[in-house]
Order: sequence, then C-alpha cells, then structure tokens
Amino acid sequence: MNPDAVVVGGGVSGLMTAVLLAERGHRVRVWTRDDIAGTTSSVAGALWWPYRIEPKELVAAWSTATWERMVRWAEQPDRTGVRLVSGIMAGTRLEKVDAWTRRAGELRTARPDELPSGHLEGVWARLPLVDMPVHLAWLRRRLESSGGTVEFRRVRHLDEATAAAPLVVNCAGLGARELAGDDGLVAVRGQVVWVENPGIREWLVLPDGGPDGGPEQLTYLFPQPGRLVLGGTAQDGDENGEPDPATAREIVARCARHHPAIADARVLGHRVGLRPARAAGVRIESEPLAGGGLLVHNYGHGGAGLTVGWGCARAAVALVPRR
Repeated sequence: MNPDAVVVGGGVSGLMTAVLLAERGHRVRVWTRDDIAGTTSSVAGALWWPYRIEPKELVAAWSTATWERMVRWAEQPDRTGVRLVSGIMAGTRLEKVDAWTRRAGELRTARPDELPSGHLEGVWARLPLVDMPVHLAWLRRRLESSGGTVEFRRVRHLDEATAAAPLVVNCAGLGARELAGDDGLVAVRGQVVWVENPGIREWLVLPDGGPDGGPEQLTYLFPQPGRLVLGGTAQDGDENGEPDPATAREIVARCARHHPAIADARVLGHRVGLRPARAAGVRIESEPLAGGGLLVHNYGHGGAGLTVGWGCARAAVALVPRR
C-alpha cells in the first residue's frame, strides 16, 4: 500500500489520530519505534482525569469529547479495555473541580466513611478506567480493519515521513523534541508497580508532596484486570527509563498505608513512562510543505494523553482538508 498519510508515534495519540484518518478514507501507516508494551501510553494507570496539561481553555472540550466516546466504549469493556469504575479523589473539594469535569462524570462529595485515613475531604467519582494494553491493541485492530498498518521504524527526521506521504502527523510524544526541534518538551518520569490485587475494586488517588514538599509523588491505586497498578511519581526532567528499586518499595509502602493487604501482595512487574510535558501546552497545528504536502503536529499531552486523546485527535484531523 502506498500511503497518503504517515502518523509518527504509536501511542494512544498516534493510534487515535490514525484511526480517524483511516476511517475518513486515508491510506494510513503508523511508524512507531516501540511495540504496544514499549510505549509511554502502555504504562498509564489509566484514569480519565485531566492531569498536568495545558492550555486549560482547550482541555475542557478535548477531555469532554474523549469522555463521551469512552462511555460508549465502556459498553464493551472486554473488547475495548474501557470500564466505568468508582473511586475517591482525596484531598479535593467538589467545588474546586472544573465545572465541565463535574458535568462529564458522576461526581459528588465523598462521605467521611469513604475517605482514606487522615483525609478530611475528597470527591467520589465514577469515571473511565482503561486497561491500556488492551485498549491500544483494540485501537490497532480498528485501524487495520480500515486498511491502515503499523510499522516498526525509528524516525530520526520528519523528512523521512514527508518523503513517504503528502500528509504527516507528528504524534511522537517526547520524541517530538528532536523531530520538531521543540525545546519546550520536558520529560516527567512516572514509575508504577504492578501487584496481585488483594481484592480492591475501587480506585484511589491521593496527592502527596515529595521529600521536600514538592509535587514528585501522586499516590494512586488502580484495579485493572489481573493486576493492581500502584503509583507513582512525577519527576520533572528525569529521563531514566529504568525502574528504581528504592522508589518501587516506597510506592508499595505508601499504598499499603491505605490498604494494608498491599504490603504482602506479590509483585508482578515494574514500569516506567516518560510523560511529554510542554510548557506552552499541547501543540495542535499544521505546517504546509513544499509540493503541496501538509505536516500536522499533535503532541505535548503531559500526563493526560488518554484523557484528551480522542478530542485532540479530532482537532488534529480537522486541520486536514477532506479528500
């Protein structure tokens, strides 16, 4: 197949964008350096909730569009990996949650008996929780059913893609720093631990300061099929992709303070992902190319690539003239 569109990046943003292009009739190839298990998206927890993403005036529309789609996908959880799950966002007041977030999900003030020990306020919510390996595999099958393909290829220059197709969409995440010459992209390292689930059915998120009171930690527990995901970290500028054993022990200890059974749960694995944060916020814009081609950028989603994924993909595809 000679493509008329190449999407660079095989994470959730790249696959969602490719799906929309393919379903509009484009012959799409996704070029990705990593398989599904190697993408930053596969490490995500992954709860629908805006986290470390700008610009706020656009995040509302992107997130709402994604939430609406996920509610539909949650009707087939085994196929799509999307479920609606209840949980507690501790340390948060309902009135401080953005109005559009309150409209999108089922939210209310948490009762005292629902709050973890030591917390006096929080929000109960029923939100999309996504099993990312399953979801990414489903997106790939959906792309392929529309004639698209996924190719494992390390792209060192966007010129490689623009030489292969008249339409290129840059969804390279942190890789866009080099590909697009964007020095505003910064890695925010996230480490998680997968353990056997000792019977926890609801998710829990608690804001914690780092050792110096900084925002390096975010304690969370996400029950996924076959495992419980424990987190986490938010280390700005740290690009170490290897799990740190001391950090892993500290994550387990933090989570066990709220669910003691976690302390004895068997560890199934460790994961690290580098969130692509961008000081100027998400970049969705197009650049005309010599010869009539078009380069579209869709990157810089920080820690909310899943939350805004479908909305951002729609915004990026809207920049492409219809065939």
